[in-house]
Amino acid sequence: MTKVKRILKWLLLAAVIVVVVMQFFGPKRTNPTAEASLALESHAQVPANVKAVLDRSCADCHSNNTRWPWYSRVAPVSWFVIDHVNDGREQLNLSEWGRYDKRQQSHNLDDMCELATEGDMPLSSYTPLHPGSKPTADDIKILCDWTNAEQARLALR
Repeated sequence: MTKVKRILKWLLLAAVIVVVVMQFFGPKRTNPTAEASLALESHAQVPANVKAVLDRSCADCHSNNTRWPWYSRVAPVSWFVIDHVNDGREQLNLSEWGRYDKRQQSHNLDDMCELATEGDMPLSSYTPLHPGSKPTADDIKILCDWTNAEQARLALR
């Protein structure tokens, strides 16, 4: 065996060992327990068609009810996925809607419509691996009509 082949063999073995060791370190996948009284549905009027859009396109990253795919268990991809979910929950958590004041709820409703309309949500890295998660034009209209109606309702409280 030539010296180059021997070096490549050791490098490959080292890479495999690093990948195996990586599986034992890194962030943890979580679905924190949330009080039902804090959920969006407890504070807003959410029709079934809106809930369907939110569940399909938003809930995995913006609620405590994440459906963790198989690749969320394989480092280093898992680190990327878990970080996105944690960041998504930090930006907006539909499971903890009741913790937001009216001003923040109104801002979140604005963002939901705007980000969906601009195609910024869900993330382009999410939709290829989650068929059906990319909102259609009808989904976006349903979502925006609802966010506008919900903002009007909030203003009356």
